[in-house]
Amino acid sequence: MSFKKILTTLAVLLFLFVQNVEAQRNIPKNLPTYDDKPYHFGFILGYNQMLYSINYVDNYQNIEHHPVEWPDCPSQSVTIYTYNAEPLSSHGFTVGIVGNLRLAKYFDLRLVPSLSFGERKMLYSLHTTNDLGNGEIEHKNYDITKSIHSTFVEIPLQVKYKSKRLNNVAAYLITGLNYKIDLASQKKNQIEVFNPITQEYTTKIDNIRVKRTDLAAEIGAGFDFYTGYFKMGIEVKMGYGLFNILDKENVIYSSSFDKLHNKTFQLSLTFE
Repeated sequence: MSFKKILTTLAVLLFLFVQNVEAQRNIPKNLPTYDDKPYHFGFILGYNQMLYSINYVDNYQNIEHHPVEWPDCPSQSVTIYTYNAEPLSSHGFTVGIVGNLRLAKYFDLRLVPSLSFGERKMLYSLHTTNDLGNGEIEHKNYDITKSIHSTFVEIPLQVKYKSKRLNNVAAYLITGLNYKIDLASQKKNQIEVFNPITQEYTTKIDNIRVKRTDLAAEIGAGFDFYTGYFKMGIEVKMGYGLFNILDKENVIYSSSFDKLHNKTFQLSLTFE
């Protein structure tokens, strides 16, 4: 998600908060002793967007690749160049359990074990040159989109700073670390390719390979709304992977990258 969209989301949340405050000036408090409890539990439902933050190899557009690096190559006699490779975001969802421990009047410690389902997409723009003889060179362009599916087991540990409660609304900030295990990262991403010269099939890597585990730094904000029976929160957060998760193979889909980091956006509802 772009920075502009994040600011828009935060502005909408702030507007809802202000409107709610104005509407609640003389409303009695729901659950007046809720925040005095030493701990409580709940669950979380979220919408997420996953993509990659990429560090490219220097001058990757000028690197020559050979057909063996591109399993889908239409010819074995071409030279291949990657002149663009960019990440695309896609939509996913998150479900989890919220455990909240009271540390002080305005500070809580949260553990939110979750399952996140989603995918990342990479758009590759390839250019091939083929020497046809007699000084004639054939040029072709290809756009290829590859999907990398992920199922994350996430264990975020967060510190939550709460504002003073105003009737039935309170704002808060969160920050913390999220240990992530990608259950789909070990997918082989292989295809069988027929070699017309040897008349045999060979196995080749057909996508990016990523490492199984990661640690992300997270920051976010939200609002808690106290109803007559439970507390509902709306929250937005960003996560930035701290480790290089690229599992580099001799394949065109990863050879342009030096480092690959997870980046996520999540909009959630909590019920506690």
